[in-house]
Formats: sequence, structure tokens, C-alpha cells
Amino acid sequence: MTNSQINPKVEEFLSRATKWKKEFEKLRHIVLDCELTEEFKWMHPCYTFNNKNIVLIHGFKEYCALLFHKGALLKDPHGILVQQTENVQAARQIRFKNVEEIIELETILKAYIHEAIEVEKAGLEVDFKKNTEYQIPAELQKKFEEIPGLKAAFEGLTPGRQRAYILYFSQAKQSKTRESRVEKYVQNILDGKGLKD
Repeated sequence: MTNSQINPKVEEFLSRATKWKKEFEKLRHIVLDCELTEEFKWMHPCYTFNNKNIVLIHGFKEYCALLFHKGALLKDPHGILVQQTENVQAARQIRFKNVEEIIELETILKAYIHEAIEVEKAGLEVDFKKNTEYQIPAELQKKFEEIPGLKAAFEGLTPGRQRAYILYFSQAKQSKTRESRVEKYVQNILDGKGLKD
């Protein structure tokens, strides 16, 4: 690991890490061996090739993981890639519970990272589901009929913003909750804003 490869923000992140410190350091060493550029994005160490995100290191309560941004395109001969939730379309994780698991998989991890770099070099893209494949919740449909211009405003949002709203509204189990969620965001939609804007 040369100094030119070391990102000070990642150094700081690692110095503050308590739970997965050894695992993060080992993953970092493996990834940097694959000649990726170390960056710090979304509050995590992120590794890029020609400014394209390849992998991210992150930790959760039960496990830490190497997240492949376009993991859905990898062949995964060892069956170790995990789709975090059904709504995650492109990214896939390889999860670890301890540093020994990482050491054991080192050669395989490097092979997956190299494949991810090849995917990027080839310009491959994940074929995202179109928003038309998502079911618009009845509560939102009802609001479209009640408020003039709401449907047009919704359709004018970027596909990502539309998807975020549809998923957020649909996740509520009760109709009453879905209604109140839709109600809360009507003005945002009319203003052309996304869920997080």
C-alpha cells in the first residue's frame, strides 16, 4: 500500500471504527491490491476505477460487507453474493462475520473485484426495472384523481424519484398509513421534489 493510495478520510474512518476495525483493514488491503483508487463516499471507504464505483466497504450490526456496485452483473461462481433487499437492483454484498472469513476468501475476493473492473471496462450496465413495472398504490392513484396536476407532476419526476415514492408508499402495511404518507408528500411532488429533497 503506497501513500498515494491512502485516502486521509478513510484513515480517519478506520481510526474511529470500533466494531469491524480488523475486518475493514483487511478488506481495504485486499481491494488496494487490486489497484483501485481509494475514495470516501456515503460515509464509507469506496474504491473506484476511472472514476466509476467498483466496491464499497461497510459494516452493520451483524456483519461487515464488501458491496459491489454492479454486483448483479457478476457471474458469482461461488454463490457468495447477497442481494440486500428485493428492491436493490444493481448492488450485491459479500458478507463477513470475522476477519478469518475474509482471509479465507482473499483469492476469491480478488477474482470478484477483477471481474467487477472488467464489467466497468466493458461499459456494462444493469438493466433496471422500469417504473411501469412497479404497482402504483391505490392511495396515490386516488390522489391523482382528486388533485389536478398531481399525476402530471409525478410523471415529470425522474424515474429514480418516482420509484422512491412508489416504494415508500407501498411499504406501509395499512391503507391508512399509505394515505397519510401520500398526503404528506403531495406538495413535494407538485413542487417537483423527491422523497429526500
